[in-house]
Amino acid sequence: MAETIHIYHTNDLHSHFANWPSVHAFLAERKRWHQEMGDFCLILDIGDHVDRSHPFTEGTAGKGNVQMLNDASYDAVTIGNNEGITLSKKELDELYTDADFDVILSNLLSENGQRPEWAKPYKIFITAEGKRIGLVGATAEFTPFYERLGWKVTAARDSILQSVEEIKEQTDFIVCLSHLGIREDEILAESCPEIDLILGAHTHHIFHEGKIIGNVLLGAAGKFGAYLGHVIIEDDLIKKKAYLIETEMLENPDEGYDRDLRIQGKTLLREAVFHNEEAMKAEWFKESQMAQLFGKAMIEFSGADCALFNAGLFMEDMPSGEITRYDFHQMLPHPINPCMIELTGAELKEIYLQSMNSDWPQLELKGLGFRGTVFGKMIRTGMDMENHKLFISGKLAESDEVYKLITLDMFTFGYFFPEFKRSPKTYFMPEFIRDVFSGYFSRNTVK
Repeated sequence: MAETIHIYHTNDLHSHFANWPSVHAFLAERKRWHQEMGDFCLILDIGDHVDRSHPFTEGTAGKGNVQMLNDASYDAVTIGNNEGITLSKKELDELYTDADFDVILSNLLSENGQRPEWAKPYKIFITAEGKRIGLVGATAEFTPFYERLGWKVTAARDSILQSVEEIKEQTDFIVCLSHLGIREDEILAESCPEIDLILGAHTHHIFHEGKIIGNVLLGAAGKFGAYLGHVIIEDDLIKKKAYLIETEMLENPDEGYDRDLRIQGKTLLREAVFHNEEAMKAEWFKESQMAQLFGKAMIEFSGADCALFNAGLFMEDMPSGEITRYDFHQMLPHPINPCMIELTGAELKEIYLQSMNSDWPQLELKGLGFRGTVFGKMIRTGMDMENHKLFISGKLAESDEVYKLITLDMFTFGYFFPEFKRSPKTYFMPEFIRDVFSGYFSRNTVK
């Protein structure tokens, strides 16, 4: 009987570890079964396993996630934007130092055009019966972010096509690890029929039984570890099918796993930043002392004229007493960077008016780096509107004069303020907004 090939895949875990013990135990058992049956098994992750909103990931700079993948005997991964642009260049270069698996990534290079040592454009696995399984992979092109960090990201689809061209004569079956999103996967399937299987990620989409485009099978397992994907390839690589396994239905050997990791993270982030004399409350729907201090911190950090952000950022109150890195992480867990945007006085006035949208405060925002609950009130520091006139730092704004606004990178994707997408901008990286806020307090005595 011809061997069966089993491929298990995860994606977009985003450091949601509650179900990880279930996934780990299930994969270990299945891999043993398949080996005993003489079948071939691959275990793959399609990126965004890391998410620095979790204190354990923050405290280990993602290396704790890599150890989890090692322990679960993963064979290969690609990176997502959370590995790629929420870590500094040094941190990403060191992330996979102790990895027992291959990182398949064709479209990320150093500024000098060299591929990082930890990445491979493709990998070919040979089964016991001599079947040649090729892996190719790429990640989403967050070009300005990668460039700011000292990387060069190339066109993902082109890099995949090049890898496929290089290995198609050396393989019998090609699998693409794609952290590109559902639409890009569909286009890739149409443009490259030499690929047999595309395992997708990034847009958190779900294919319960896969999706067929031409002869290409697409698989995707949603987000947060809710599902584990399984692809079965039989009949001498001719028959292939995909389905999802709901991880909540699996036996969990360690219900306290995530809690214990959070405790470890708190310990790792115990470094004191400053001593706070007076507690401050996080307010989502009105002005607060914490919000105004955050605005001042953003302006001081960037040298901007004014600041704009949403109060829903603040997830915890700031207590009195010793405040640690962990406290700042809990207050602002979001992997969000500051961004300075250049706008004329006239443009800034329109932005101010847009920010007064009465529907936004109650909006339940998901994604864009935001890890909170609701959008909250828009906070404006250093700018005011009186009698329909805009004032910057107490002075009437000139319509043609260019001003510098410091805000959040999540606003530059065009969902809330389309003008931001077109305007000149500077991303501050690798600093997160919590680094800006903690830096302000470490430099200033606030009473």
